[in-house]
Amino acid sequence: MIKKLTLNIAIVVFIVFVFDFAIGRTLRYFYFKETSGIHFRTTYAMETTKTDLLVFGSSRANHHYVPKVFEDSLKMTFYNTGRDGNGIFFQTAILKSILKRYIPKVIILDYAGDFVKGAEAYDRMNSLLPYYRTHKEIRNIIELKSPFERIKLISEVYPFNSQILTISIGNLEINKKRKYDNRGYVPLYGEWQRKIDSIVTFTAYVVDSNKLTALREFLNIAKKSGAKVFVIYSPVFQKFNRRQEIDICRDACAFENVPLWDFSKDTLFLDNKHLFQDVDHLNYNGAVIFSNMVTKRIKRYDLPLIPKS
Repeated sequence: MIKKLTLNIAIVVFIVFVFDFAIGRTLRYFYFKETSGIHFRTTYAMETTKTDLLVFGSSRANHHYVPKVFEDSLKMTFYNTGRDGNGIFFQTAILKSILKRYIPKVIILDYAGDFVKGAEAYDRMNSLLPYYRTHKEIRNIIELKSPFERIKLISEVYPFNSQILTISIGNLEINKKRKYDNRGYVPLYGEWQRKIDSIVTFTAYVVDSNKLTALREFLNIAKKSGAKVFVIYSPVFQKFNRRQEIDICRDACAFENVPLWDFSKDTLFLDNKHLFQDVDHLNYNGAVIFSNMVTKRIKRYDLPLIPKS
């Protein structure tokens, strides 16, 4: 009886293993076969791009930096690694992978804060799971997701189980037209119609030490690479008396001697709601104006001449 039970369990385990292997390898194949969309842009950033200037960040990075403005003004090639909803864990992981391959001349971190303790930022690290096996340099970041992450990642399916629909769409030719991107930049064309909100009152919160460590690591390795590094808090259509995330970033930047440019209180944007799609994101017209402002500031610095490796 015990032998039969043991045999049955072994058969079930074997079947599960075979299905996990077959399905997982199929998903992996189609994931890395994508030629457009968010998965493709992340893979391209980590494994292919060798542009002079790189932008890092989340949705504000993704929508605020117009490639043509930077290329025409700075005479540099450009790529935007930003990904909607992904914070400093993602940004530091992408930078570590890129610096293994080459050193860009300019690194811009579009900083959006989010240092509150909570599970959401860790859940969003699902976007990094497909790269766990092939990119050893980012494993320590991914393993922050949970104490059992190493065990979960034995599974072939697990890195892709929340991304099946996106993988399917990313393999369709129509996806290139569905959500156009230009060297990682995704333009927005809506116009915000409401008046600006009243001043947001500052509320202190407990800082997630892992996020702060990731920010410090990003600044440290970016600066040590020899690239010129700039951190930017890009425009928002909100008024506030103070933000803790800016205070945190200011201290971290000061330690590494990295410029921090805070546009959150720039009246050019606060007085012109038509430059925004929503309270957090500039539309295309606003992004062009903002990109020109950024390139003019960058030009004040002596940019490094780093040969491509």
